[in-house]
Amino acid sequence: MTKRKTADATVTEASAQAMLRRRGATKLAAVEERVMRMRLGAALPRRSEIEWMGTESEELAIELKALEIETYLKLRAHRARQARTSRRAAPAATGSGTKDKIVRALRRRGPTR
Repeated sequence: MTKRKTADATVTEASAQAMLRRRGATKLAAVEERVMRMRLGAALPRRSEIEWMGTESEELAIELKALEIETYLKLRAHRARQARTSRRAAPAATGSGTKDKIVRALRRRGPTR
C-alpha cells in the first residue's frame, strides 16, 4: 500500500487571475470557471473565442459570425489609421487668435512700470 503525498498550498488572488488569464482552468467545470472569473474579475485569454449564447439557429450563428468579422475588420482599419497619424510629424504649434490679439495689444502699449 502506497501513501499519497499531499501538500498544502495557498493560492493568492493574483496567481488565480493570472492562471485564468493564461490558459483557463482545465480541471474546473465550465460553470465553476465562470464563477471564478466573475469572483476574481479575470478576463478571458486573449486568443480565446467568444462563446455565443443562443446559436441553436444556424442562420443566427452565421449572422453573429459576420458581425464578429465586421467588427474585427473595423478595429484593424482603426488601428492602421492611428498608426499612420502617429507617424506623421506633429504640425507646428500656432497661437490662438485670442492670444495673438492680446500679445499685439500689449506690444502696442509698450513697457509697463
